[in-house]
Amino acid sequence: MPVTNLPYDSRLNERAKDLRRKMTPQERKLWYAFLRTYPVKIYKQRVIKFFVVDFYCAEARLVIELDGSQHYTEQGKVYDEERSAIMEGYGIEVLRFSNREVNQQFDAVCERIDERIRCRMAEP
Repeated sequence: MPVTNLPYDSRLNERAKDLRRKMTPQERKLWYAFLRTYPVKIYKQRVIKFFVVDFYCAEARLVIELDGSQHYTEQGKVYDEERSAIMEGYGIEVLRFSNREVNQQFDAVCERIDERIRCRMAEP
C-alpha cells in the first residue's frame, strides 16, 4: 500500500520546480524515453521530507536516483546513506543508478526499474 502522506518541507517546492526545468541530460533521457509514459504514475523531482528526489513512484514506494560524480565523494556517500535510511524509514526503497549506467546501459536500467516497481507493487 502506498504511503500517501509523506512529510515534506514546502519551502523546497520552488527548488523542486527549478530542478524539473533544469534536469540533467540523464534525467531527461530517463524521463522522456521511459518514465513519463510508464503505466504507473511516476513523479519527477518530488519533495519528500527535506529532500528533493529525482523520481518517485508512490504506488511502489520507490525512489529512483541518478548519481553524478558528486555522489562518489566521501561526503556524497555519507549524505546518500543518511538520506536512503530516512526514506527506508518511510517504507520507501531507493534505487540508484550512475549517470554512466543511464548513458551506456539504458535498457538494463529501464528493465531494473520495471522489475522493482512490479515486485514492490506485488508485495502485500
